[in-house]
Amino acid sequence: MAQVLEFKLPDLGEGLTEAEIVRWLVSVGDVVAIDQPVVEVETAKAMVEVPCPYGGVVTARFGEEGTELPVGAPLITVAVGATETTGADASVAGGGAATTRPEASPSSGDTAESSGNVLVGYGTGAPAARRRRIRPTAPTVPVGEQAHGSGRAGRTTEDTAGAPAPAQVRSSTTAGGRSAVAPGQVHGATAVAQDGPVAVISPLVRKLAREHDVDLRSLTGSGPDGLILRADVERALRAPETVPATTAAATTAGKAQGERVPLRGVRGAVADKLSRSRREIPDATCWVDADATELMAARAAMNAAGGPKISLLALLARICTAALERHPELNSTVDMDAREIVRLPGVHLGFAAQTDRGLVVPVVKDAHKRSAESLTAEFARLTETARQGALTPADLTGGTFTLNNYGVFGVDGSTPIINHPEAAMLGVGRIVPKPWVHQGELAVRQVVQLSLTFDHRVCDGGTAGGFLRYVADCVEHPSVLLRTL
Repeated sequence: MAQVLEFKLPDLGEGLTEAEIVRWLVSVGDVVAIDQPVVEVETAKAMVEVPCPYGGVVTARFGEEGTELPVGAPLITVAVGATETTGADASVAGGGAATTRPEASPSSGDTAESSGNVLVGYGTGAPAARRRRIRPTAPTVPVGEQAHGSGRAGRTTEDTAGAPAPAQVRSSTTAGGRSAVAPGQVHGATAVAQDGPVAVISPLVRKLAREHDVDLRSLTGSGPDGLILRADVERALRAPETVPATTAAATTAGKAQGERVPLRGVRGAVADKLSRSRREIPDATCWVDADATELMAARAAMNAAGGPKISLLALLARICTAALERHPELNSTVDMDAREIVRLPGVHLGFAAQTDRGLVVPVVKDAHKRSAESLTAEFARLTETARQGALTPADLTGGTFTLNNYGVFGVDGSTPIINHPEAAMLGVGRIVPKPWVHQGELAVRQVVQLSLTFDHRVCDGGTAGGFLRYVADCVEHPSVLLRTL
């Protein structure tokens, strides 16, 4: 007899709370092996393939392509232990076999076969022990109600047809005496007063209501105990005449007309991070013009000598790591909870890269230990990976300082926003011929504008100015770097 196990969207690491389904790799009825990728998802950091820790027959998929799911939401159910594909399909679709949905990954002592891994490099790492099932105090949700109004986002009619009944509902009481939903509960809510919590469990239902300015308190939930479901919000959107006139007028006046682009994926992550940077970091910017003629000549001489070509970005990165060795205050982060400045031992250098998916900041690990040739190769690898949309979360996290070459866009200067939780960012404008006083005479030189945006909590203007002046000196006289090589 097959046991039906539910595989949920795993924790993808680095604080990610949701992911968008890009492409399903399996269909209902397919046989999957342990750790076989079943879906490709896009997070705020990268696109990854999610492997399923169970082997068996896929009996249901939850969510269509383009649906955004929170971590912990169901992805698929798998019939484990079926001897034949057809037998497993028949038992699930026909409801003839008893099925169970465990609350945790099966332990090694269970009959269900599982690897315990949910994503290479992330996830559980080992199967979790089965928790003791507590007898519910609230009635279970009939299967008919589940198919009619599930709180799970993106479930289709085809996918729910073969899905097993949900786990029974439990309720608990908070310290303040209010009835609350137990952790992990999917269905069911307790009726609350008008001034109490809204009877909504799914974060996707709240998000849908927020995006369309729907007042959840004005809705009557069709779920068990008045639970507001996605269908209730959608019904309110289809029948705007039921909304009070004052609410409708306020909604119309408060929403600008025009095309609306959802802030999701990389764009949404950028918006959140930059907003947080502006809220939390008291930043300041200083800048200076520098004569880059000698730096360009040094690069040309390196490349003429043979071997792999050295990029300008690699030379600027080498200058940055040398400057951070002299001014470690800028290679740090601020821990406001402990009220401490944490100076970091190594330089993990982020660099801004523009892709079809938006701006991303890959990180070159241990940049302070790399030569210009090694930096060139790593910049090229990460840039190409970014353009393919194949960067992993590890490629995009852990930076301690960012180098932003906005000169590639044909602009001279900028006041960049610090990449939170870092403490500084160096911006580099375009290098263009300009009149310049050189050795007491007016000449045409290759000039670049350098700007440093820094967290004023980690240092004062003297330190920031010293850092920027050292960078400018190295740009104007690359031989200055020989002191630190």
